[in-house]
Amino acid sequence: MTPEELKKLDKEMRKAKRIAGEWAMQLHDLVEDGLPGEYQKLPEMAQSTYEACKAWDDARKQLEAAEQETA
Repeated sequence: MTPEELKKLDKEMRKAKRIAGEWAMQLHDLVEDGLPGEYQKLPEMAQSTYEACKAWDDARKQLEAAEQETA
């Protein structure tokens, strides 16, 4: 894998991490400020947070595998 390809994977992983962090903050805000009144939002927001975290983990694993290939 070329250095440019590794850099692209790293950028994608960082973007996924940022998005996961944003969802986590929204979930935290809902728990802290919205519950129990806005409990209906919890399942959808939790699912979106889970998916964002999974996307970050997948990107992280892909980057790690690519880095090991080139080592």
